[in-house]
Amino acid sequence: VQLQASGGGLVQAGGSLRLSCAASGRTLSSYNMWWFRQAPGKEREFVAAISGSGGSTYSADSVKGRFTISRDNAKNTAYLQMNSLKPEDTAVYYCAAARSPLTTTNQARMDYWGKGTQVTVSS
Repeated sequence: VQLQASGGGLVQAGGSLRLSCAASGRTLSSYNMWWFRQAPGKEREFVAAISGSGGSTYSADSVKGRFTISRDNAKNTAYLQMNSLKPEDTAVYYCAAARSPLTTTNQARMDYWGKGTQVTVSS
């Protein structure tokens, strides 16, 4: 599976962005999908995850109520809708795919990674 993340950019605090993660090579529906992020000088951290069917989601406390993960298996694409963005959301965002349990946040258990997309939130 090849993953390509896109949709990042510069936005003011309180604004919104939608990230996309397009997959090629295999049918995405057989994989759970994750979004992680890495802020400058910090370790990469879990953001949100969604099951292969899209019926279950899981997100970090820091983004609950603001970020929504979704997927369209017909388009082989996962999304991260980010609302009410804060300067502390500034990071490079990565998508990943795996058959690991949905609630895992262990990055070593991800099978495939996309290249990151930069999100910058100005105050």
